[in-house]
Amino acid sequence: MPHWTADNIAWDKFDPAKLDPALLKLVKAASVTEFNAAHYTHYLTKVFQDDAEFHPILAEWQLEEEQHGRMLARYARMADPHFDFDAAFRKFTGGYQIPLDVSQSVRGSKVGELVARCMVETGTSSYYSAVSEAAEEPVLKQLCHQIAADEFRHYRTFFDGMHRYQEQEPISLFQRLRVVIERVRESEDDELAFAYHCANDGDVAYDRARCIRDYEAVAYGIYRRHHAEQVVRMTFRATGLKPRGWLASQASNWAWRKMRQRAAAA
Repeated sequence: MPHWTADNIAWDKFDPAKLDPALLKLVKAASVTEFNAAHYTHYLTKVFQDDAEFHPILAEWQLEEEQHGRMLARYARMADPHFDFDAAFRKFTGGYQIPLDVSQSVRGSKVGELVARCMVETGTSSYYSAVSEAAEEPVLKQLCHQIAADEFRHYRTFFDGMHRYQEQEPISLFQRLRVVIERVRESEDDELAFAYHCANDGDVAYDRARCIRDYEAVAYGIYRRHHAEQVVRMTFRATGLKPRGWLASQASNWAWRKMRQRAAAA
Protein backbone atom coordinates (compact mmCIF):
# COMPACT_ATOMS: atom_id res chain seq x y z
CA MET A 1 0.00 0.00 0.00
CA PRO A 2 1.17 3.60 -0.62
CA HIS A 3 2.96 5.26 2.29
CA TRP A 4 0.71 8.32 2.09
CA THR A 5 -2.68 9.33 0.69
CA ALA A 6 -4.46 12.42 -0.58
CA ASP A 7 -5.45 13.16 3.01
CA ASN A 8 -1.81 13.86 3.82
CA ILE A 9 -1.70 16.76 1.36
CA ALA A 10 -2.89 20.18 2.56
CA TRP A 11 -4.92 20.93 -0.57
CA ASP A 12 -6.69 23.80 1.19
CA LYS A 13 -3.38 25.68 1.33
CA PHE A 14 -3.32 26.12 -2.45
CA ASP A 15 -2.25 29.66 -3.32
CA PRO A 16 -2.83 30.55 -7.00
CA ALA A 17 -0.87 33.77 -6.56
CA LYS A 18 2.28 31.69 -6.07
CA LEU A 19 1.64 29.35 -8.98
CA ASP A 20 4.41 29.16 -11.59
CA PRO A 21 2.79 28.41 -15.01
CA ALA A 22 6.01 26.82 -16.26
CA LEU A 23 6.14 24.38 -13.35
CA LEU A 24 2.48 23.58 -13.89
CA LYS A 25 3.32 22.41 -17.41
CA LEU A 26 5.88 20.03 -15.92
CA VAL A 27 3.30 18.75 -13.45
CA LYS A 28 0.82 18.03 -16.23
CA ALA A 29 3.43 16.11 -18.21
CA ALA A 30 4.56 14.16 -15.15
CA SER A 31 0.99 13.14 -14.32
CA VAL A 32 0.66 11.10 -17.52
CA THR A 33 4.09 9.44 -17.34
CA GLU A 34 3.63 8.46 -13.68
CA PHE A 35 0.16 7.03 -14.26
CA ASN A 36 1.55 4.84 -17.05
CA ALA A 37 3.24 2.54 -14.51
CA ALA A 38 1.05 -0.48 -15.37
CA HIS A 39 2.86 -0.94 -18.69
CA TYR A 40 6.25 -0.97 -16.98
CA THR A 41 5.00 -3.38 -14.33
CA HIS A 42 3.76 -5.72 -17.05
CA TYR A 43 7.17 -5.61 -18.69
CA LEU A 44 9.07 -6.10 -15.44
CA THR A 45 6.83 -8.97 -14.36
CA LYS A 46 7.74 -10.77 -17.58
CA VAL A 47 11.43 -10.08 -17.09
CA PHE A 48 11.24 -11.44 -13.52
CA GLN A 49 8.57 -14.04 -14.24
CA ASP A 50 10.38 -16.72 -12.25
CA ASP A 51 10.80 -14.52 -9.16
CA ALA A 52 7.54 -14.78 -7.21
CA GLU A 53 9.08 -12.87 -4.30
CA PHE A 54 9.62 -9.82 -6.51
CA HIS A 55 6.10 -9.66 -7.96
CA PRO A 56 4.34 -8.13 -4.92
CA ILE A 57 7.15 -5.56 -4.71
CA LEU A 58 6.50 -4.58 -8.31
CA ALA A 59 2.76 -4.45 -7.64
CA GLU A 60 3.31 -2.07 -4.72
CA TRP A 61 5.63 0.05 -6.84
CA GLN A 62 2.91 0.31 -9.49
CA LEU A 63 0.32 1.43 -6.95
CA GLU A 64 2.60 4.17 -5.69
CA GLU A 65 3.54 5.38 -9.17
CA GLU A 66 -0.11 5.49 -10.23
CA GLN A 67 -0.90 7.43 -7.06
CA HIS A 68 1.74 9.96 -8.07
CA GLY A 69 -0.04 10.34 -11.41
CA ARG A 70 -3.44 10.79 -9.78
CA MET A 71 -2.20 13.32 -7.23
CA LEU A 72 -0.32 15.33 -9.84
CA ALA A 73 -3.41 15.29 -12.06
CA ARG A 74 -5.54 16.47 -9.14
CA TYR A 75 -3.15 19.33 -8.52
CA ALA A 76 -3.08 20.22 -12.22
CA ARG A 77 -6.88 20.30 -12.39
CA MET A 78 -7.01 22.44 -9.25
CA ALA A 79 -4.54 24.89 -10.78
CA ASP A 80 -6.12 24.70 -14.25
CA PRO A 81 -9.75 23.48 -14.32
CA HIS A 82 -9.50 23.12 -18.11
CA PHE A 83 -6.83 20.42 -17.88
CA ASP A 84 -8.25 17.17 -19.29
CA PHE A 85 -6.06 14.46 -17.79
CA ASP A 86 -8.01 11.56 -19.32
CA ALA A 87 -7.62 12.96 -22.83
CA ALA A 88 -3.92 13.69 -22.27
CA PHE A 89 -3.29 10.18 -20.96
CA ARG A 90 -5.12 8.52 -23.86
CA LYS A 91 -3.12 10.59 -26.32
CA PHE A 92 0.14 9.73 -24.57
CA THR A 93 -0.43 5.97 -24.35
CA GLY A 94 -1.70 5.93 -27.91
CA GLY A 95 1.51 7.46 -29.23
CA TYR A 96 4.20 6.18 -26.86
CA GLN A 97 4.57 2.51 -26.00
CA ILE A 98 7.27 0.32 -24.52
CA PRO A 99 7.94 -3.28 -25.66
CA LEU A 100 5.63 -5.62 -23.71
CA ASP A 101 5.95 -8.88 -25.64
CA VAL A 102 9.25 -9.92 -24.05
CA SER A 103 10.59 -12.88 -22.11
CA GLN A 104 13.83 -11.27 -20.94
CA SER A 105 15.24 -7.85 -20.24
CA VAL A 106 16.10 -5.55 -23.13
CA ARG A 107 19.22 -4.77 -21.04
CA GLY A 108 20.56 -8.27 -21.59
CA SER A 109 20.41 -9.38 -17.96
CA LYS A 110 18.34 -9.01 -14.81
CA VAL A 111 21.12 -7.08 -13.11
CA GLY A 112 21.27 -4.75 -16.08
CA GLU A 113 17.51 -4.24 -15.90
CA LEU A 114 17.73 -3.31 -12.23
CA VAL A 115 20.62 -0.94 -12.89
CA ALA A 116 18.38 0.76 -15.46
CA ARG A 117 15.55 0.95 -12.92
CA CYS A 118 17.94 2.54 -10.43
CA MET A 119 18.78 5.13 -13.06
CA VAL A 120 15.10 5.91 -13.62
CA GLU A 121 14.55 6.38 -9.89
CA THR A 122 17.70 8.49 -9.68
CA GLY A 123 16.22 10.80 -12.30
CA THR A 124 12.75 11.00 -10.78
CA SER A 125 13.93 11.51 -7.20
CA SER A 126 16.22 14.36 -8.21
CA TYR A 127 13.54 15.81 -10.47
CA TYR A 128 10.81 15.97 -7.83
CA SER A 129 13.30 17.26 -5.28
CA ALA A 130 14.18 20.06 -7.69
CA VAL A 131 10.53 20.90 -8.38
CA SER A 132 9.73 20.91 -4.66
CA GLU A 133 12.62 23.26 -3.92
CA ALA A 134 11.83 25.55 -6.85
CA ALA A 135 8.10 25.79 -6.16
CA GLU A 136 6.75 28.70 -4.14
CA GLU A 137 3.20 27.36 -4.24
CA PRO A 138 2.87 25.41 -0.94
CA VAL A 139 0.74 22.48 -2.14
CA LEU A 140 3.05 21.73 -5.06
CA LYS A 141 6.05 21.99 -2.76
CA GLN A 142 4.55 19.46 -0.32
CA LEU A 143 3.26 17.12 -3.02
CA CYS A 144 6.59 16.89 -4.84
CA HIS A 145 8.42 16.43 -1.55
CA GLN A 146 6.22 13.39 -0.83
CA ILE A 147 6.74 11.97 -4.31
CA ALA A 148 10.51 12.50 -4.13
CA ALA A 149 10.63 10.51 -0.88
CA ASP A 150 8.83 7.64 -2.60
CA GLU A 151 11.25 7.73 -5.52
CA PHE A 152 14.27 7.60 -3.23
CA ARG A 153 12.72 4.57 -1.55
CA HIS A 154 12.02 2.97 -4.94
CA TYR A 155 15.68 3.44 -5.82
CA ARG A 156 16.62 1.51 -2.70
CA THR A 157 14.17 -1.26 -3.61
CA PHE A 158 15.69 -1.77 -7.06
CA PHE A 159 19.21 -1.28 -5.68
CA ASP A 160 18.70 -4.10 -3.18
CA GLY A 161 17.24 -6.30 -5.92
CA MET A 162 20.23 -5.54 -8.12
CA HIS A 163 22.63 -6.71 -5.42
CA ARG A 164 20.62 -9.89 -4.90
CA TYR A 165 20.83 -10.73 -8.59
CA GLN A 166 24.46 -9.65 -8.85
CA GLU A 167 25.26 -12.48 -6.43
CA GLN A 168 23.30 -14.96 -8.56
CA GLU A 169 23.96 -13.76 -12.12
CA PRO A 170 26.87 -11.29 -11.91
CA ILE A 171 27.76 -8.86 -14.66
CA SER A 172 30.92 -6.78 -14.92
CA LEU A 173 31.43 -3.14 -14.02
CA PHE A 174 31.83 -2.40 -17.73
CA GLN A 175 28.42 -3.98 -18.47
CA ARG A 176 26.75 -1.95 -15.74
CA LEU A 177 28.37 1.24 -17.01
CA ARG A 178 27.10 0.44 -20.50
CA VAL A 179 23.56 0.16 -19.16
CA VAL A 180 23.95 3.52 -17.43
CA ILE A 181 25.15 5.18 -20.64
CA GLU A 182 22.29 3.61 -22.61
CA ARG A 183 19.74 4.82 -20.05
CA VAL A 184 21.14 8.36 -20.07
CA ARG A 185 20.81 8.42 -23.86
CA GLU A 186 17.26 7.11 -23.60
CA SER A 187 16.35 10.01 -21.32
CA GLU A 188 16.60 12.11 -24.48
CA ASP A 189 14.02 10.02 -26.35
CA ASP A 190 10.39 10.91 -27.01
CA GLU A 191 8.81 9.91 -23.68
CA LEU A 192 9.20 13.19 -21.78
CA ALA A 193 8.88 15.47 -24.79
CA PHE A 194 5.78 13.63 -26.01
CA ALA A 195 4.23 13.65 -22.54
CA TYR A 196 4.86 17.40 -22.38
CA HIS A 197 3.12 17.75 -25.74
CA CYS A 198 0.13 15.57 -24.83
CA ALA A 199 -0.46 17.36 -21.55
CA ASN A 200 0.03 20.94 -22.74
CA ASP A 201 -0.41 21.39 -26.49
CA GLY A 202 -4.06 20.50 -27.08
CA ASP A 203 -4.68 19.87 -30.78
CA VAL A 204 -1.36 21.35 -31.92
CA ALA A 205 0.72 18.91 -33.98
CA TYR A 206 3.64 17.26 -32.21
CA ASP A 207 6.92 19.04 -32.87
CA ARG A 208 9.59 16.94 -31.19
CA ALA A 209 12.37 19.53 -31.35
CA ARG A 210 10.17 22.28 -29.94
CA CYS A 211 8.78 20.08 -27.16
CA ILE A 212 12.25 18.94 -26.11
CA ARG A 213 13.41 22.57 -26.10
CA ASP A 214 10.39 23.79 -24.12
CA TYR A 215 10.58 20.93 -21.63
CA GLU A 216 14.31 21.21 -21.01
CA ALA A 217 14.17 24.99 -20.62
CA VAL A 218 12.08 24.54 -17.48
CA ALA A 219 13.18 21.12 -16.25
CA TYR A 220 16.92 21.72 -16.35
CA GLY A 221 16.49 25.31 -15.27
CA ILE A 222 15.26 24.30 -11.82
CA TYR A 223 18.16 21.95 -11.03
CA ARG A 224 20.86 23.13 -8.67
CA ARG A 225 24.38 21.86 -8.20
CA HIS A 226 23.49 19.64 -5.23
CA HIS A 227 20.95 17.82 -7.42
CA ALA A 228 23.71 17.02 -9.93
CA GLU A 229 25.89 15.75 -7.11
CA GLN A 230 23.06 13.56 -5.82
CA VAL A 231 22.48 12.11 -9.29
CA VAL A 232 26.14 11.18 -9.60
CA ARG A 233 26.30 9.59 -6.15
CA MET A 234 23.23 7.45 -6.82
CA THR A 235 24.51 6.50 -10.28
CA PHE A 236 27.91 5.52 -8.95
CA ARG A 237 26.32 3.36 -6.26
CA ALA A 238 24.26 1.54 -8.87
CA THR A 239 27.34 0.79 -10.97
CA GLY A 240 29.54 -0.22 -8.06
CA LEU A 241 31.80 2.83 -8.16
CA LYS A 242 32.69 4.88 -5.07
CA PRO A 243 29.99 7.57 -4.70
CA ARG A 244 32.47 10.04 -3.21
CA GLY A 245 36.01 10.93 -4.19
CA TRP A 246 37.92 12.47 -7.08
CA LEU A 247 36.10 10.61 -9.86
CA ALA A 248 32.67 11.35 -8.41
CA SER A 249 33.62 15.01 -8.01
CA GLN A 250 34.72 15.24 -11.64
CA ALA A 251 31.53 13.49 -12.79
CA SER A 252 29.43 15.91 -10.71
CA ASN A 253 31.16 18.88 -12.33
CA TRP A 254 30.47 17.41 -15.77
CA ALA A 255 26.81 16.67 -14.92
CA TRP A 256 26.27 20.18 -13.59
CA ARG A 257 27.79 21.73 -16.73
CA LYS A 258 25.55 19.57 -18.93
CA MET A 259 22.46 20.62 -16.99
CA ARG A 260 23.34 24.30 -17.31
CA GLN A 261 24.09 23.90 -21.01
CA ARG A 262 20.76 22.22 -21.67
CA ALA A 263 18.88 24.89 -19.73
CA ALA A 264 20.68 27.64 -21.63
CA ALA A 265 20.33 26.03 -25.06
CA ALA A 266 16.62 25.33 -24.72
